[in-house]
Amino acid sequence: MIEVLSIPPLATVQDLGRDGHWYQGLGRAGAMDALALRVANLLLGNDEGAAAVEIPLTPARFRFIRDGAFAIAGATCAARLDDIALPRVWGGPVRSGQVLHLGPMTCGARVYLALPGGIDVPEVLGARSTQLREQFGGFHGRVIRPKDMLEAARKDSDGLITQAQSAALPAPRAAGDAAITLRALPSSEHDSFTAGAQSAFWSRPYRVTEKSNRQGFRLEGEVLDRDSTGELRSHGIVPGIVQVPGGGQPIIQLSDSATMGGYPKIAAVIEPDLWRIAQARPGELVQFRQITLAEAAAAEADQRAWLAALKSGLSALAEQTRSWA
Repeated sequence: MIEVLSIPPLATVQDLGRDGHWYQGLGRAGAMDALALRVANLLLGNDEGAAAVEIPLTPARFRFIRDGAFAIAGATCAARLDDIALPRVWGGPVRSGQVLHLGPMTCGARVYLALPGGIDVPEVLGARSTQLREQFGGFHGRVIRPKDMLEAARKDSDGLITQAQSAALPAPRAAGDAAITLRALPSSEHDSFTAGAQSAFWSRPYRVTEKSNRQGFRLEGEVLDRDSTGELRSHGIVPGIVQVPGGGQPIIQLSDSATMGGYPKIAAVIEPDLWRIAQARPGELVQFRQITLAEAAAAEADQRAWLAALKSGLSALAEQTRSWA
């Protein structure tokens, strides 16, 4: 169990989201950076999709009420366990009374805190994610607040990691790049935009604005004009869809996106790159790169293989550690 000593607004309990209810008007919710959530869980031997705390702002502090273990992954934030500095991605044992400090984020925008077995909150409609708009799921359907007590789903000591371990997470942007590259596919209204707008969208960077949250990131850059006029009927949308409202500035729909919308869709960011936009902060640049459907499938396969290799390596390390004991 951990006690929340201090935490900024908007931290929530999230897992991989609530699928299968789109037709009922209920979005997916779930972790903005699913890759970091998966890695934090793997460090503890949890199911990859176990519920964890998503912390979009720091600093924050947590006190551990009993001996156990925890893991963090995501943004770089000068994390410390008491006075011991921790790397960006870390999992290991903890003693009762120790305090985890998460400092100001210097790279990235979200940190995930995982506990053994996941955060112990009820499963609702097949998931433990917080639906903030509908006010259910997660921790009482709301954001995490100071003085909240969060319990680990696995309370016994069997299978808990006894040695600290870390892992490498890719950076949101390639070394030397000014912008975060987001691979994307053309969407249904792509060809209704002017040739100039299409060229600008795929070749020029856009700035993430302050009007960005779990529902969507509003971008600022080249205005995107359409050849056609008139309003569209509302149609289904999902996380990753890039819509263009009347002002011509794109919006990337994200974890708390609505299930329908009437703005034209110019592109869809592929699932394996959604974690990159989740780690972008206001003022940072993103650039879209058009790929093919085959390249999108290959990117998903590559990410699955990377996670499988990490899981295998951590399992081998845990087995070796047990043999030493």
